[in-house]
Amino acid sequence: MKSSVETLSPTRVRLTVEVPFEELAPSLDSAYKRIAAQISIPGFRKGRVPNVVIDQRVGRGVVLDEAVNEHLPRAYSAAVEEHKVQPLGQPEVDVTQFADGADLTFTAEVDVRPDIELPDYDGIPVQVDDADVTDADVDEQLQSLQRRFASLSPAERPAERGDFVTLDLSASVDGETVDDATATGLSYEVGSGELVEGVDDAVVGLSAGEQAAFRTSLQGGEHAGSEADVTVAVTAVRVRNLPDLDDDFAQLASEFDTLDELRSDLRTRLGSVKQLQQGVQARDKVLDTLLDSVDVPLPDRLVAAQVDGHFEDGHGDSAHREEYEEQTRRALKSQFVLDAVAAKEELSVGEAELSEYIVRTAPRYGMSADQFAQEIVQAGQVSAIVGEVVRAKALAHVLENAKVTDASGRPVDLEELRGSAELAPQAAPAD
Repeated sequence: MKSSVETLSPTRVRLTVEVPFEELAPSLDSAYKRIAAQISIPGFRKGRVPNVVIDQRVGRGVVLDEAVNEHLPRAYSAAVEEHKVQPLGQPEVDVTQFADGADLTFTAEVDVRPDIELPDYDGIPVQVDDADVTDADVDEQLQSLQRRFASLSPAERPAERGDFVTLDLSASVDGETVDDATATGLSYEVGSGELVEGVDDAVVGLSAGEQAAFRTSLQGGEHAGSEADVTVAVTAVRVRNLPDLDDDFAQLASEFDTLDELRSDLRTRLGSVKQLQQGVQARDKVLDTLLDSVDVPLPDRLVAAQVDGHFEDGHGDSAHREEYEEQTRRALKSQFVLDAVAAKEELSVGEAELSEYIVRTAPRYGMSADQFAQEIVQAGQVSAIVGEVVRAKALAHVLENAKVTDASGRPVDLEELRGSAELAPQAAPAD
């Protein structure tokens, strides 16, 4: 077999492969055996039909086609390996020359990984937010905890923002009731903005037994974007009674005996959260800086195929499609660049690292680690998972060598956050 490769673009090549006819002999034998097992010819046992009879009854051309279809993938794979092509997706194959007894010639065009010239990524400078915990931060957390332990009591007055109301809600578009915008006995915090736009303004000032009407644009469901007529009726108004912030509250809401101890614990927890946020921010900024510093040609056919596949059910509009295509392009660029970093640094994935990934990821899918591992194997996704883990290691390597400072100019040490699940690179775009 002879083969050659032609570069059509930075992301696409054409392989030309010539296969001598004699190399098709094993595939021809296999073709005859398969056809013999499928046909019934009087006077011959099934599977024992001579080749010459198959040629007469089925046709030599059918056998040749069967043999070529079997041999093509092997020849293509051999050419890919010979020229060290890194294909992306399935090739477009065209048989350009073949006849009985003659050599087989075919071409295969396929998208490939682009060659990437990596910039110097040692010491990338990034700035993140300060992780200082202020008294106001602690007060905000304490007030949130206070609201969780609040009680509700009936209010003999019109509803105000912050009150809890029980309401009936109905909406119609062009006189037709919208089922997914209709509810009865709904408990709602006035001012939370969690229902249709306009309901908060309509409810404020209403007492139990009163109602109001307004028009709004629906944001979801079958009638998303349509103007709707909405009626809201208040059946009860309740006020939230906050407990006093004292030692008794600390004992009620936590394992601590005093309010000072509770405040100290909240400060410590907030500090840890803010440090983790710094790490996530540093990771994202390092990746953004790395991607912005290198030009990576992307295979347009592959991008289009992924976008078309995502929207094949007809959902989404042009703006959604444009946004998803941008996410897809960034995800592919990130994958190519991090793979290049991994290759340069000679990074690999050990069994322990793969197991750690599986244990950490399985709960996201509601599975045990064993179940998730079985799903990966059955779906043929082991290599994809290995790629994801090695890219995480590549990004971690770049992050470890970055120069991270906070907004106040102080150096940030991310060593304590090493291995945090939150610092893994983001997955491919999702809807």
